[in-house]
Amino acid sequence: MGKRNTEESSIGDVLKNFIGKGKLAKGLDKVNAKNAWLEVMGPGVANYTTEVILERDILYVQLSSSVLREELSYGKEKIIRLLNEKLSKDLIDKLVLR
Repeated sequence: MGKRNTEESSIGDVLKNFIGKGKLAKGLDKVNAKNAWLEVMGPGVANYTTEVILERDILYVQLSSSVLREELSYGKEKIIRLLNEKLSKDLIDKLVLR
């Protein structure tokens, strides 16, 4: 066996290429968006969060508290900005609180 070819891609590069295409990337985005919501909003909001779903560029968040939903609705733009910063990409364009 000879030396490794310098043109060979590292495993990380191969995975990035693979993940960057198709369904796997979308699946990871969905998981990452949910985790970002829970981290950014903190345990207080997480306790009232029953479901987080990312569909295309819209994040749907189901909350069990109508009072909390009302409060959060005033800060949607800021929440979207914080989530996208946490995700290190502009993944979310719209936030729907239910």
